[in-house]
Amino acid sequence: MLLKGFITAISLVGILHCNIAQAETKHVTLQLKWSHQFQFAGYYMAQQKGFYKDVGLNVTITAADVSEPDTFSKVLAGQAHFGVGHSGILQHRIDGQPLVTMAAILQFSPYCWMVKKSSDIFHPRDFFNKRISSISRKENAELLVMLERSGVDPLLLPAYLSNGKTDQWLNDQLDAMQVYITNEPFIMRQQGIEHRLICPQRYGINVYSDILYTTENMLVQHPKTVENFYQASLKGWRYAMMNLDESIAVTAKYYANDKSHQELSYEAEVLIDYISPPGSKLGAMSMAKWRLIADLYNIEQDRFDEVKNGFIYQYEKPKKLRLSWMLIAAIIISVLSIPLYLRLMLKKSV
Repeated sequence: MLLKGFITAISLVGILHCNIAQAETKHVTLQLKWSHQFQFAGYYMAQQKGFYKDVGLNVTITAADVSEPDTFSKVLAGQAHFGVGHSGILQHRIDGQPLVTMAAILQFSPYCWMVKKSSDIFHPRDFFNKRISSISRKENAELLVMLERSGVDPLLLPAYLSNGKTDQWLNDQLDAMQVYITNEPFIMRQQGIEHRLICPQRYGINVYSDILYTTENMLVQHPKTVENFYQASLKGWRYAMMNLDESIAVTAKYYANDKSHQELSYEAEVLIDYISPPGSKLGAMSMAKWRLIADLYNIEQDRFDEVKNGFIYQYEKPKKLRLSWMLIAAIIISVLSIPLYLRLMLKKSV
């Protein structure tokens, strides 16, 4: 009788465990801000090492359309559950869009102005009367603020559309063009074209970038999914930082097939200082730094105060007791054993 009860209990636990696992499997989409490259290696590793699967997530990682790389509209429209964006997310929040930041993978802006080595531009103040590629303040305010703080009004500079900017720069039609620190500089390096980078970080303008985010609606309706995605993604990034060679190989094999191992290695070497600078915690954000970023976007203090609550995702460990399937099995077996125990006690008393 006891053996039969034991077998029944184990069967019930097995079925219960399988049903729970199936019920908790969630299909979610992460929208990247650019095409596949090492820039997103942490998410790739979370997927390939099973970190998402371990928490019941089936994640689709979608590359951006580089001609229309905006991720905010896609996440807000429900085409993706999570996105990777830039610090302009704060302006979107000010504008009433219910976006919630989860982690800043890059602690500094990876955008810079690139000039030729023969250029007479060495400092932001040297941009006076220079021709630059046209950029948006919503996306790259830090590049414009860097010029403004050096006394140069970007609105007075001849600006040209970004389409074909590299050719314009090479043909001396542009004096400076906006670049992502691991992309265009690598191409120029490969072609033997000497250049200089003028970056906001060097002049004390630090903004977050590659920000993982979601929506308030997602957080309210699916808090467990958000928590699991957050934890698994950071685990993937920690693994990527500790296993660079493997992460580069995985990125090349499964995602960025169009990029060489050399290009991905260069990208990893540069970005590691942006992802894990000394004294910084992976993905960390602070309201104080967001306040400074608000200044870059000319956001008034009271407007910032209106939207700051809930802007940064606060992960809290659940206080409820979580029962593992082994503990559940032990409880069931104990309950089924009570009648047998009572029967044995009655026999002894007789």
